[in-house]
Amino acid sequence: MTLDDFIQRRNIRTQNEPSVRTLCVSCLQPVFSCYCRHIKKFDSKINFVILIHPLEWRRRIATGRMSHLCLENSRLIQGYSYSESKPVNKILSDPLNYSVVLYPGSGSINISSIDCEAKNHLFPSDKKQAKKLVVFVIDGTWSTASKMVRRSDNLMALPQICFTPPKASNFRVRKQPKANCYSTIEAIHEVIELLGESQGFDIKSRKHDGLIHVFDQMVEKQLLCQRQFNSSRHLRNYQSVGK
Repeated sequence: MTLDDFIQRRNIRTQNEPSVRTLCVSCLQPVFSCYCRHIKKFDSKINFVILIHPLEWRRRIATGRMSHLCLENSRLIQGYSYSESKPVNKILSDPLNYSVVLYPGSGSINISSIDCEAKNHLFPSDKKQAKKLVVFVIDGTWSTASKMVRRSDNLMALPQICFTPPKASNFRVRKQPKANCYSTIEAIHEVIELLGESQGFDIKSRKHDGLIHVFDQMVEKQLLCQRQFNSSRHLRNYQSVGK
């Protein structure tokens, strides 16, 4: 390979492959795939506490972090065992909170299969002051999520809720065990869809659809980057064979 050939190939690569060195300080995505401009924060009337596994924390495509950026009154807490977590135990010990964990255990209540009246009576409230619903969401792979719950005695003691996915996940940039296995942000959207109204959230406003919008924008951008990368790699290979 001559020097001119090397320079030509390097220029093709840098023109077609976006730089990943500069990261957004908010979403931690490379600047070219930053999704912050699509975020519209809102109050879902449910306090979501997103427990994110350390491996998930380091991923750029982490929908738990994305959910936290979209949701007012949400918390993002990193860890893999929460029995001794001070932030978690403080939330659990607050008498004004009613905490549940979103987890499909054997005794989990399927909130997709109960009617509106049942939802209104699903979570107890104090006669003097209504309790705030707190939903703990486990953000990790299916394997790490189950380990996080089993290692956390305080989470194991909580009531569990789950839902039946109405359609396949749109998380096409990461491999899911099954088509109906939802990403964290899709799962949170569905919980708001099913429980938000019972907690005082105006479902008709469709503000929670902003979660899906920013998620879809991220997915499409990642797929576009993959196509650009594959296209530039194919071009380099084609030119190499041609020469």
